[in-house]
Amino acid sequence: MKIEHTSLDGCYEIFPFHLKDHRGRFVKPYHRDDFREAGLDLTLSEEFYSVSKKGVLRGMHFQLPPKATIKGVTCLAGSIFDVVVDLRVDSPTYRHHFFVELNAEKGNMLYIPKGLAHGFCTLSDEAVVLYMCSEVYSPEHDTGIHWNSAGIAWPVKNPVVSEKDDELTGLDEFESTFRL
Repeated sequence: MKIEHTSLDGCYEIFPFHLKDHRGRFVKPYHRDDFREAGLDLTLSEEFYSVSKKGVLRGMHFQLPPKATIKGVTCLAGSIFDVVVDLRVDSPTYRHHFFVELNAEKGNMLYIPKGLAHGFCTLSDEAVVLYMCSEVYSPEHDTGIHWNSAGIAWPVKNPVVSEKDDELTGLDEFESTFRL
């Protein structure tokens, strides 16, 4: 497993164990001991995946304390433009964002600490995205910031967005309680 720092403190791009041969691919996106050895705390409480068509944009989501969650996100099929925004007010990268293409061929993933909003848009005809979470989904703590409020140069002109995501508050209006 190879772990690389991103421009946001505590957020990492991870290249997990990956084998490819004439039969296909074998990828191990999570290994508790490897994560712990690297100082990454991702004790899983819940996993789920989404299936999205090309041009779909999901985000920018997070859970508020005390149900804030650490996430591991990877693309199992297809490719996505994956983005995080730092909402931790005492962070040197507060309100900055980082993006990376996650795709099934590379098998890369993003480790997202508490206090970062997460979203993505689908680049391929279809993408399957796996979310590994340290907290169970809590509807009363689930929220986000508007996808078009953080200065992100999304690679789609007219994304397909849910009504819920389109009604989220903008980054300038969000009063964060997240800390490093």
